Amino acid sequence: MSDARALWIEESGRAELREEHLPPIDDGWCRVEAIYSAVSPGTERIVASGRVPAEIAEIMRCPYMDGSFAFPVKYGYSLVGRVAEGPSSMRGRLVHVLHPHQSRCNVRIGDLRVVPEDVSAERATLASNLETAITALWDSRIVAGERALVIGFGIVGSLVARLLSRMPGVEVDVVDLDPLKRILATRLGFAALDAPRRDYDVAFGASGSPDEVQTAIDAVGDEGRVIELSWLGMRESRVLLGGSFHSGRKSLAASQVSHIPPFLRGRWDYERRTRLVFSLLRDPVFERHITRTVAFEDMPQFVEELCAGSSDGLSVTVRYNHHHV
Repeated sequence: MSDARALWIEESGRAELREEHLPPIDDGWCRVEAIYSAVSPGTERIVASGRVPAEIAEIMRCPYMDGSFAFPVKYGYSLVGRVAEGPSSMRGRLVHVLHPHQSRCNVRIGDLRVVPEDVSAERATLASNLETAITALWDSRIVAGERALVIGFGIVGSLVARLLSRMPGVEVDVVDLDPLKRILATRLGFAALDAPRRDYDVAFGASGSPDEVQTAIDAVGDEGRVIELSWLGMRESRVLLGGSFHSGRKSLAASQVSHIPPFLRGRWDYERRTRLVFSLLRDPVFERHITRTVAFEDMPQFVEELCAGSSDGLSVTVRYNHHHV
Protein backbone atom coordinates (compact mmCIF):
# COMPACT_ATOMS: atom_id res chain seq x y z
CA MET A 1 0.00 0.00 0.00
CA SER A 2 1.38 3.41 -1.02
CA ASP A 3 1.87 6.27 1.41
CA ALA A 4 -0.21 8.62 -0.73
CA ARG A 5 -1.69 9.32 -4.13
CA ALA A 6 -1.31 12.59 -5.99
CA LEU A 7 -2.90 14.12 -9.05
CA TRP A 8 -0.42 14.64 -11.89
CA ILE A 9 -1.09 16.39 -15.19
CA GLU A 10 0.73 14.13 -17.64
CA GLU A 11 0.09 16.18 -20.77
CA SER A 12 -2.32 18.84 -21.96
CA GLY A 13 -5.83 17.77 -20.90
CA ARG A 14 -4.79 14.42 -19.44
CA ALA A 15 -4.19 13.59 -15.77
CA GLU A 16 -3.75 10.52 -13.62
CA LEU A 17 -3.37 9.57 -9.97
CA ARG A 18 0.17 8.50 -9.12
CA GLU A 19 1.44 6.57 -6.13
CA GLU A 20 3.67 8.71 -3.90
CA HIS A 21 6.21 7.59 -1.31
CA LEU A 22 6.41 9.82 1.74
CA PRO A 23 9.69 9.70 3.70
CA PRO A 24 9.58 9.80 7.51
CA ILE A 25 8.93 13.30 8.78
CA ASP A 26 11.86 15.31 10.10
CA ASP A 27 11.91 17.84 12.93
CA GLY A 28 9.88 20.86 11.94
CA TRP A 29 7.59 18.85 9.67
CA CYS A 30 4.11 17.28 9.91
CA ARG A 31 2.19 14.70 7.95
CA VAL A 32 -1.28 15.84 6.90
CA GLU A 33 -4.13 13.57 5.87
CA ALA A 34 -6.22 15.41 3.29
CA ILE A 35 -9.93 15.99 3.80
CA TYR A 36 -10.67 18.44 0.98
CA SER A 37 -8.74 20.45 -1.54
CA ALA A 38 -10.05 23.15 -3.85
CA VAL A 39 -9.72 23.55 -7.60
CA SER A 40 -9.12 27.09 -8.80
CA PRO A 41 -10.72 26.56 -12.23
CA GLY A 42 -9.20 29.46 -14.17
CA THR A 43 -5.61 28.97 -13.05
CA GLU A 44 -5.71 25.19 -13.09
CA ARG A 45 -7.23 25.16 -16.58
CA ILE A 46 -4.26 27.20 -17.83
CA VAL A 47 -1.80 24.84 -16.10
CA ALA A 48 -3.54 21.64 -17.26
CA SER A 49 -3.77 22.95 -20.83
CA GLY A 50 -0.06 23.75 -21.00
CA ARG A 51 -0.59 27.50 -21.41
CA VAL A 52 1.84 28.83 -18.80
CA PRO A 53 4.28 31.25 -20.51
CA ALA A 54 7.83 29.94 -20.21
CA GLU A 55 9.19 33.33 -19.17
CA ILE A 56 7.14 33.36 -15.93
CA ALA A 57 7.18 29.63 -15.18
CA GLU A 58 9.47 30.00 -12.16
CA ILE A 59 7.44 32.89 -10.76
CA MET A 60 4.20 30.88 -11.02
CA ARG A 61 5.49 27.80 -9.21
CA CYS A 62 3.49 26.95 -6.09
CA PRO A 63 4.72 25.56 -2.76
CA TYR A 64 5.24 21.78 -2.93
CA MET A 65 4.62 21.74 -6.68
CA ASP A 66 6.55 18.97 -8.42
CA GLY A 67 7.53 18.55 -12.04
CA SER A 68 7.31 21.45 -14.48
CA PHE A 69 4.67 23.35 -16.43
CA ALA A 70 6.05 21.64 -19.54
CA PHE A 71 4.59 18.38 -18.06
CA PRO A 72 4.27 16.28 -16.13
CA VAL A 73 3.31 18.54 -13.23
CA LYS A 74 1.72 18.20 -9.79
CA TYR A 75 -0.14 21.43 -9.07
CA GLY A 76 -2.68 23.00 -6.71
CA TYR A 77 -2.68 25.43 -3.80
CA SER A 78 -5.52 24.92 -1.34
CA LEU A 79 -5.61 21.73 0.72
CA VAL A 80 -7.30 21.16 4.08
CA GLY A 81 -6.64 18.18 6.30
CA ARG A 82 -5.76 16.93 9.77
CA VAL A 83 -2.27 16.53 11.15
CA ALA A 84 -1.66 12.80 11.53
CA GLU A 85 2.00 12.92 12.58
CA GLY A 86 4.12 15.63 14.14
CA PRO A 87 4.48 17.47 17.43
CA SER A 88 1.82 16.65 20.02
CA SER A 89 0.63 20.27 19.91
CA MET A 90 -0.29 19.84 16.22
CA ARG A 91 -1.62 16.29 16.01
CA GLY A 92 -5.32 16.20 15.22
CA ARG A 93 -5.47 19.89 14.28
CA LEU A 94 -7.42 20.93 11.20
CA VAL A 95 -5.05 22.85 8.93
CA HIS A 96 -4.89 24.62 5.58
CA VAL A 97 -1.78 24.47 3.43
CA LEU A 98 -0.79 25.59 -0.08
CA HIS A 99 -0.27 22.13 -1.59
CA PRO A 100 -1.23 20.22 -4.74
CA HIS A 101 -4.07 17.69 -4.75
CA GLN A 102 -2.75 14.73 -2.75
CA SER A 103 -4.25 12.29 -0.26
CA ARG A 104 -1.44 12.67 2.32
CA CYS A 105 1.53 15.00 2.37
CA ASN A 106 4.56 16.01 4.40
CA VAL A 107 4.69 19.76 5.00
CA ARG A 108 6.75 22.17 7.05
CA ILE A 109 5.02 23.24 10.26
CA GLY A 110 5.65 26.86 9.36
CA ASP A 111 3.55 26.43 6.20
CA LEU A 112 0.47 25.19 8.09
CA ARG A 113 -2.40 27.51 8.93
CA VAL A 114 -4.58 26.22 11.75
CA VAL A 115 -8.28 26.41 10.87
CA PRO A 116 -10.54 27.79 13.63
CA GLU A 117 -12.89 25.25 15.19
CA ASP A 118 -15.98 27.05 13.89
CA VAL A 119 -14.85 26.90 10.24
CA SER A 120 -15.66 23.67 8.43
CA ALA A 121 -13.00 21.81 6.45
CA GLU A 122 -14.85 22.37 3.18
CA ARG A 123 -15.34 26.09 3.80
CA ALA A 124 -11.65 26.42 4.71
CA THR A 125 -10.69 25.42 1.15
CA LEU A 126 -11.88 28.88 0.08
CA ALA A 127 -9.02 30.50 2.00
CA SER A 128 -6.64 30.82 -0.96
CA ASN A 129 -9.20 32.41 -3.28
CA LEU A 130 -10.57 34.63 -0.51
CA GLU A 131 -7.04 35.99 0.01
CA THR A 132 -7.06 36.89 -3.69
CA ALA A 133 -10.39 38.70 -3.33
CA ILE A 134 -9.29 40.62 -0.24
CA THR A 135 -6.08 41.72 -1.96
CA ALA A 136 -8.08 42.92 -4.98
CA LEU A 137 -10.25 45.13 -2.76
CA TRP A 138 -7.12 46.54 -1.14
CA ASP A 139 -5.60 47.26 -4.55
CA SER A 140 -8.78 49.01 -5.68
CA ARG A 141 -8.86 51.33 -2.63
CA ILE A 142 -12.64 51.28 -2.86
CA VAL A 143 -14.47 53.50 -0.37
CA ALA A 144 -17.99 53.65 1.04
CA GLY A 145 -20.72 54.56 -1.43
CA GLU A 146 -18.86 53.78 -4.66
CA ARG A 147 -20.31 51.84 -7.60
CA ALA A 148 -18.44 48.63 -8.42
CA LEU A 149 -18.56 46.24 -11.36
CA VAL A 150 -17.39 42.62 -11.21
CA ILE A 151 -16.79 41.05 -14.62
CA GLY A 152 -16.98 37.27 -14.42
CA PHE A 153 -18.89 35.25 -11.83
CA GLY A 154 -16.38 32.49 -11.19
CA ILE A 155 -15.12 31.69 -7.72
CA VAL A 156 -12.85 34.74 -7.42
CA GLY A 157 -15.41 37.11 -8.94
CA SER A 158 -18.11 35.79 -6.63
CA LEU A 159 -15.93 36.31 -3.56
CA VAL A 160 -15.04 39.84 -4.67
CA ALA A 161 -18.77 40.55 -5.08
CA ARG A 162 -19.49 39.09 -1.64
CA LEU A 163 -16.91 41.31 0.04
CA LEU A 164 -18.04 44.41 -1.87
CA SER A 165 -21.65 43.80 -0.86
CA ARG A 166 -20.65 44.12 2.79
CA MET A 167 -19.15 47.58 2.41
CA PRO A 168 -21.34 50.55 3.46
CA GLY A 169 -23.24 52.00 0.54
CA VAL A 170 -21.29 50.15 -2.15
CA GLU A 171 -23.45 49.18 -5.12
CA VAL A 172 -22.34 46.01 -6.91
CA ASP A 173 -23.22 44.79 -10.39
CA VAL A 174 -22.03 41.44 -11.76
CA VAL A 175 -21.60 40.97 -15.51
CA ASP A 176 -21.27 37.54 -17.09
CA LEU A 177 -22.06 36.44 -20.64
CA ASP A 178 -23.14 32.99 -19.43
CA PRO A 179 -26.86 33.03 -18.55
CA LEU A 180 -26.35 30.16 -16.09
CA LYS A 181 -23.75 32.20 -14.23
CA ARG A 182 -26.15 35.16 -14.12
CA ILE A 183 -28.86 32.91 -12.65
CA LEU A 184 -26.37 31.67 -10.05
CA ALA A 185 -25.32 35.23 -9.19
CA THR A 186 -28.95 36.24 -8.73
CA ARG A 187 -29.55 33.27 -6.43
CA LEU A 188 -26.61 34.39 -4.32
CA GLY A 189 -28.14 37.84 -3.99
CA PHE A 190 -26.31 39.89 -6.60
CA ALA A 191 -27.54 42.12 -9.44
CA ALA A 192 -26.52 40.13 -12.54
CA LEU A 193 -26.31 41.64 -16.03
CA ASP A 194 -25.13 40.63 -19.49
CA ALA A 195 -23.49 44.05 -20.03
CA PRO A 196 -22.46 47.02 -17.83
CA ARG A 197 -25.25 49.55 -17.33
CA ARG A 198 -23.62 52.76 -16.05
CA ASP A 199 -20.40 54.54 -15.18
CA TYR A 200 -18.65 52.73 -12.35
CA ASP A 201 -16.03 54.00 -9.94
CA VAL A 202 -14.12 50.73 -10.07
CA ALA A 203 -14.30 47.56 -12.17
CA PHE A 204 -12.80 44.17 -11.33
CA GLY A 205 -11.85 41.83 -14.17
CA ALA A 206 -12.27 38.22 -13.06
CA SER A 207 -13.73 36.35 -16.03
CA GLY A 208 -10.52 34.97 -17.47
CA SER A 209 -11.49 36.43 -20.85
CA PRO A 210 -9.07 38.66 -22.79
CA ASP A 211 -12.00 40.95 -23.64
CA GLU A 212 -12.68 41.86 -20.02
CA VAL A 213 -9.95 44.51 -19.88
CA GLN A 214 -11.56 46.64 -22.58
CA THR A 215 -15.02 46.05 -21.11
CA ALA A 216 -13.79 47.27 -17.74
CA ILE A 217 -12.05 50.34 -19.19
CA ASP A 218 -15.21 51.34 -21.05
CA ALA A 219 -17.41 50.72 -17.99
CA VAL A 220 -15.67 53.03 -15.51
CA GLY A 221 -16.18 56.78 -15.55
CA ASP A 222 -13.62 59.57 -15.44
CA GLU A 223 -10.79 58.80 -13.03
CA GLY A 224 -12.20 55.28 -12.71
CA ARG A 225 -10.02 52.34 -11.70
CA VAL A 226 -9.73 48.94 -13.35
CA ILE A 227 -8.35 46.08 -11.27
CA GLU A 228 -7.34 43.07 -13.32
CA LEU A 229 -7.38 39.74 -11.43
CA SER A 230 -7.44 37.25 -14.30
CA TRP A 231 -4.30 35.40 -15.27
CA LEU A 232 -4.56 34.94 -19.05
CA GLY A 233 -1.52 32.73 -19.51
CA MET A 234 -0.49 32.88 -23.17
CA ARG A 235 -3.64 34.62 -24.40
CA GLU A 236 -3.33 38.21 -25.57
CA SER A 237 -5.66 41.04 -24.62
CA ARG A 238 -6.04 43.91 -27.07
CA VAL A 239 -7.06 47.22 -25.52
CA LEU A 240 -7.74 50.66 -26.98
CA LEU A 241 -5.96 53.39 -25.05
CA GLY A 242 -6.76 56.30 -27.34
CA GLY A 243 -10.39 56.81 -26.36
CA SER A 244 -11.91 57.34 -22.95
CA PHE A 245 -9.00 55.65 -21.20
CA HIS A 246 -6.67 58.57 -21.92
CA SER A 247 -9.14 61.46 -21.88
CA GLY A 248 -10.85 60.13 -18.75
CA ARG A 249 -7.58 59.63 -16.85
CA LYS A 250 -8.54 56.05 -16.06
CA SER A 251 -6.14 53.66 -14.35
CA LEU A 252 -5.42 49.97 -14.93
CA ALA A 253 -3.68 47.85 -12.31
CA ALA A 254 -2.94 44.17 -11.82
CA SER A 255 -3.81 42.55 -8.51
CA GLN A 256 -1.82 39.51 -7.46
CA VAL A 257 -2.23 37.68 -4.17
CA SER A 258 1.47 37.02 -3.56
CA HIS A 259 2.03 40.69 -2.62
CA ILE A 260 0.59 42.91 0.10
CA PRO A 261 -0.12 46.35 -1.44
CA PRO A 262 2.73 48.79 -0.63
CA PHE A 263 0.51 51.24 1.25
CA LEU A 264 -0.40 48.48 3.76
CA ARG A 265 2.97 46.80 4.27
CA GLY A 266 3.85 48.89 7.28
CA ARG A 267 1.02 47.30 9.26
CA TRP A 268 -0.05 44.18 7.36
CA ASP A 269 1.76 40.94 6.64
CA TYR A 270 0.66 37.52 5.36
CA GLU A 271 -0.11 36.27 8.88
CA ARG A 272 -2.47 39.14 9.60
CA ARG A 273 -4.18 38.65 6.23
CA THR A 274 -4.62 34.95 7.06
CA ARG A 275 -6.32 35.83 10.35
CA LEU A 276 -8.70 38.09 8.45
CA VAL A 277 -9.49 35.32 5.94
CA PHE A 278 -10.45 32.78 8.57
CA SER A 279 -12.38 35.37 10.56
CA LEU A 280 -14.52 36.00 7.48
CA LEU A 281 -14.91 32.27 6.76
CA ARG A 282 -16.70 31.83 10.07
CA ASP A 283 -19.79 33.05 8.19
CA PRO A 284 -21.70 30.08 6.73
CA VAL A 285 -22.78 32.23 3.76
CA PHE A 286 -19.49 31.32 2.10
CA GLU A 287 -20.68 27.73 1.76
CA ARG A 288 -22.95 28.99 -1.02
CA HIS A 289 -19.84 29.71 -3.07
CA ILE A 290 -19.01 25.99 -3.17
CA THR A 291 -21.15 24.56 -5.94
CA ARG A 292 -19.59 21.20 -6.80
CA THR A 293 -17.71 18.41 -5.06
CA VAL A 294 -15.62 15.86 -6.96
CA ALA A 295 -14.25 12.63 -5.49
CA PHE A 296 -10.47 12.51 -5.62
CA GLU A 297 -10.68 9.28 -7.62
CA ASP A 298 -12.62 11.14 -10.33
CA MET A 299 -10.14 14.00 -10.70
CA PRO A 300 -8.50 12.73 -13.93
CA GLN A 301 -11.88 12.89 -15.67
CA PHE A 302 -12.59 16.30 -14.13
CA VAL A 303 -9.30 17.68 -15.48
CA GLU A 304 -10.37 16.57 -18.94
CA GLU A 305 -13.70 18.38 -18.50
CA LEU A 306 -11.93 21.47 -17.18
CA CYS A 307 -9.62 21.71 -20.18
CA ALA A 308 -12.62 21.29 -22.48
CA GLY A 309 -14.03 24.49 -21.02
CA SER A 310 -16.54 23.24 -18.44
CA SER A 311 -17.26 25.99 -15.87
CA ASP A 312 -20.78 25.40 -14.60
CA GLY A 313 -20.30 26.68 -11.06
CA LEU A 314 -18.03 28.44 -8.61
CA SER A 315 -15.62 26.67 -6.26
CA VAL A 316 -15.01 22.98 -6.86
CA THR A 317 -13.88 20.96 -3.86
CA VAL A 318 -12.09 17.64 -4.04
CA ARG A 319 -13.22 15.09 -1.43
CA TYR A 320 -10.78 12.43 -0.23
CA ASN A 321 -12.34 9.05 0.52
CA HIS A 322 -10.76 8.64 3.96
CA HIS A 323 -11.99 12.04 5.08
CA HIS A 324 -13.45 12.83 8.46
CA VAL A 325 -14.44 16.21 9.86
